[in-house]
Amino acid sequence: LYSHGFWRLKSLLDTAGFTLSFNSRHRKIHQDSQALWKHEAVQKYLEALSKEYQQVSHLLNADSLTDFEQRTLRRRCADLSPIAAAFQEIKEAEKEVQELEAMCRELDRRDENQLLELALEEKETLDEKMNLLCRKLFQLLVPKEKYDRSPVILEVTAGRTTGGDICQQFTKEMFEMYQNYADYKRWTFDIVNYTPAEIGGLHHAAAHISGEDVYRHLKYEGGTHRVQRIPETGMSSRMQRIHTGTMSVIVLPQPEEVDIKVDPKDLRIDTFRAKGAGGQHVNKTDSAVRIVHLPTGLAVECQQERSQQLNKEIALRTLRAKLYQQIIEKQLSQEQSARKLQLGTRAQSERIRTYNFTQDRVTDHRISYEARNIKEILCGKDALDKLINRLLEFAEIEAVTEYLENLQASEGGGC
Repeated sequence: LYSHGFWRLKSLLDTAGFTLSFNSRHRKIHQDSQALWKHEAVQKYLEALSKEYQQVSHLLNADSLTDFEQRTLRRRCADLSPIAAAFQEIKEAEKEVQELEAMCRELDRRDENQLLELALEEKETLDEKMNLLCRKLFQLLVPKEKYDRSPVILEVTAGRTTGGDICQQFTKEMFEMYQNYADYKRWTFDIVNYTPAEIGGLHHAAAHISGEDVYRHLKYEGGTHRVQRIPETGMSSRMQRIHTGTMSVIVLPQPEEVDIKVDPKDLRIDTFRAKGAGGQHVNKTDSAVRIVHLPTGLAVECQQERSQQLNKEIALRTLRAKLYQQIIEKQLSQEQSARKLQLGTRAQSERIRTYNFTQDRVTDHRISYEARNIKEILCGKDALDKLINRLLEFAEIEAVTEYLENLQASEGGGC
């Protein structure tokens, strides 16, 4: 294509395996998509992409192109077209905002308070529209992760060293929160394993969740979650003493076709009686199955079904997903882009989120986001969806910011 005078700009769309980190402490954190839009480097980058789109569109009309060149240009045009359209839409909305701001200044100067109030309300609406348009643009720029559309295996485990009973109760609440969220998003939520605690809490549970973009929405939920609350019973409740506990969440993508070969000789399969609620078969038949993968030490359990054979099939599928996850993490590590967003060492210092019941506050430490009304979050509906979408927006902003920083660094080094 160089023979046609076509220079191709390196794009985020070409950046396979690009990932983000929430630990960019030295980088100025952009509060929203609109703030990043105003950055000079972003403007320069988008202007270049828009210019490239015009060049590609013009070249497609040339008669001297070969079939290969036409296919290549059409693919590139399809990639750039929605970006160029979104870029133009934002520019037009930005012009509307500037005109409205000028009107507000004029109304303020003339003390037209009633009209000024209406203009400010319209400006607020336009600002929201701008932020949504910017969010849409950055979603187009950031490459989709390979597993975003995959179903997941979600596991919850009560903390073993801190909090005692409070951890188990909180683990149950968290599992129910994700179950409600799946219902809210119209996903399918199938419980694979459920190990209740004696006092009514939960030691460990796992579920297979399938539906539209499940992994995309849940991938940042993996990690250590901390709870701070006053126990409902006992001496601490009477003394109003706050207890702190933790529980962990693991989210594993499970592509529809997981081509992982498992040698039966590498497996130890144990059967036992189911422990949780599930009907008359509980504690009467050895329907529950535990499979241990001897080379790695990975262990999975399933007690969802009455049939031992069905439980074995589900457990094998879960084991393959975990082995697959190990391969993914190894690949990411080799590419120097592994994200430590999940378990770590389960230490409180590695918490990703704190649920403070006494202050009725949820804090996500990775993005310094605070939300009030814990009960609404634990309901697993609008409030949780808002928090998860804020995480996704932050991830997109960080991805664009990091890419542009790397681009500027390479240009500065003469690469």
